[in-house]
Amino acid sequence: MNETEFVAALRKLPLHPGARGLEDDCAVLAIGSETLVITHDMMAEDTHFRSNADMADVAWKLLAANLSDLAAKGAEPVGVLLGHSLGMDDARFLAGLEQGLTAYDVPLMGGDTVATTGTSTYGMTAIGRAVHVPVPSRKGAGVSDAIYITGPVGRAMLGYEGDPDHLEAFNRPVPRLAEGMALAPLVSAMMDISDGLLLDCWRMGWVSGVTLAIESALVPVADRDRLDECVRWGDDYELLFTAPAGTALPVPAHRIGTVRARGHAPLLLDEAPLADPVRLGYRHG
Repeated sequence: MNETEFVAALRKLPLHPGARGLEDDCAVLAIGSETLVITHDMMAEDTHFRSNADMADVAWKLLAANLSDLAAKGAEPVGVLLGHSLGMDDARFLAGLEQGLTAYDVPLMGGDTVATTGTSTYGMTAIGRAVHVPVPSRKGAGVSDAIYITGPVGRAMLGYEGDPDHLEAFNRPVPRLAEGMALAPLVSAMMDISDGLLLDCWRMGWVSGVTLAIESALVPVADRDRLDECVRWGDDYELLFTAPAGTALPVPAHRIGTVRARGHAPLLLDEAPLADPVRLGYRHG
């Protein structure tokens, strides 16, 4: 199975109402007066990082990817649980994890360790507290809403290729936690850009039952000459969101298009319909 097929099969299993039909990045769980936001992300050797990567960067990025999912829900981090494969410079991994936990003031709550003779894989579960209810989701973009992103795409791609000006964007991305919490009361839909701007716009349009019409000239990119690669590569961890036109935004953001009624595709790029998500961004399997 590829990733899409596997998730479709998971949707046939008994699901908690907080799973949101597995159509979002996080589960949402109301407990008394609090609403918890829970997410889990993984990183695998040779898929998310090279075998010669600094394991301190791997730990940082694992944490940042999880916190980015919380940011897209406007959640304040409460703590994380770690799933760790022993053997790949564990001391450096611990150093990077400590740096990240300290930088974002997030405590470690527990987890599990395993020894492996195969590919090293690392997992993390992050728990957050919603600062606004209802908690934003991918689903909810409305016709005539404006489409925004919080920053440029393509920086991680250039960093992966060794561009010294963008190495940090790939090795140590910054989750937009403050921006997500500020935007949560105002957005109609929100998610982070992890698998490529085009694919994530397609996903938001699909689940919202609308068409996201994007203008490439409005999209901020790290390298305008490589626009097509920048909007497909992923690993950017900026926030993609929609809000009613004219909304006064509390954080800097770039308007990149407008939501329309569902037409022939969930996504338009410069008026060209993109109906098939294949090759729009990164997908596992």
